[in-house]
Amino acid sequence: MSYLSKKTVEDLNVAGKRVLVRCDFNVPLKNGVITDENRIVAALPTIQYLINNGAKVILCSHLGKPKGEPKPELSLAPVAVRLSEKLGKEIVFAADDCVVGENAKAAVAAMKDGDVVLLQNTRYRAEETKNGEALSAELGSLCDLFVNDAFGAAHRAHCSTVGVTAFVEESANGYLMAKEVEFLGNAVNNPVRPFVTILGGAKVADKLNVIENLLNKADTLIIGGGMAYTFLAAKGYEVGKSLLDTTKIDYCREMMARAEEKGVKILLPIDCVIASDFPNPIDAEIDVEVVAADAIPADMEGMDIGPASAELFANEVKNAKTVVWNGPMGVFENPTLAKGTIAVAQALAETDATTIIGGGDSAAAVNTLGFGDKMSHISTGGGASLEFLEGKELPGIAAMSDK
Repeated sequence: MSYLSKKTVEDLNVAGKRVLVRCDFNVPLKNGVITDENRIVAALPTIQYLINNGAKVILCSHLGKPKGEPKPELSLAPVAVRLSEKLGKEIVFAADDCVVGENAKAAVAAMKDGDVVLLQNTRYRAEETKNGEALSAELGSLCDLFVNDAFGAAHRAHCSTVGVTAFVEESANGYLMAKEVEFLGNAVNNPVRPFVTILGGAKVADKLNVIENLLNKADTLIIGGGMAYTFLAAKGYEVGKSLLDTTKIDYCREMMARAEEKGVKILLPIDCVIASDFPNPIDAEIDVEVVAADAIPADMEGMDIGPASAELFANEVKNAKTVVWNGPMGVFENPTLAKGTIAVAQALAETDATTIIGGGDSAAAVNTLGFGDKMSHISTGGGASLEFLEGKELPGIAAMSDK
């Protein structure tokens, strides 16, 4: 399906209408204080557009995993406070544990054009994650129109992402969702070439379908992180105590053969940073050495790509026109084992290519390392961007009205 054929918020006539907006306010909290407000900031353009155009704006989101029951520590109350500060206007917080209760109904009934109400954590209701009709209908009863701006939840068919669309006049993507669709969609389906994809992270199993899909689209597939060792084992290398999925060795061998047939280049690490044991705690000091990728001792564990691999990968990125990166090159949470991930981030920061970071750990790494503002696009959804890269239909986008 073409996600680009879906309505966006600007295709709706919102003046005087009650507009329910599904945001992604799943922010980290410590003792009730928001420690990273990127997701709140990302939602502001859509909210501000609706305010400026005279809508009555009703916001909803999940936060954490309350598993269908009210948990005070997962209330969206701190988000309401921060949103008020960001928007410079009062946000009415409807503190109903049932999400759509008397507070919400009264707050919405009292709204004037340009007002904003925030509902309580949608996952306080067990049926939210089951896409139950009752909650979908209750959410729909509050509004005329629906806007989905929560890409991080777009791969989930929940009441607040999909079910509610059956109970409104029209639905559309918000600015953030539209930006995700544009960048990821163009990168995967219509890339400016050469198109290089970099896959890392711990497990091959997590990225099986991504590899399959990208073999038909990319010019070069760079594989690092823990998943690289199963590929190295498939080449017949000793990988010692490194992460290894013995059930996927044949799969990796098959993928390398298919890549060769298609003329797709697969780059694997040519050297590795190894240690005798995983750091505990994860950021503890650790003794390491660098060895060739085919010379990992049986009692050692690969934990990062080595400097020669970093240079090899960086050189490939330099010649690219489109780069998609999902998954770190090593145990980036440890300063000693972050060098491979830093080198790849640096290479992406210095290239003229369109650079897209596929959410999750990669986004965390890029932001933590200070390269965030050098990337063309950092996806706000780890699981959603992975499923997008797999070529799967995302229900939270598919449910929007067509133009």
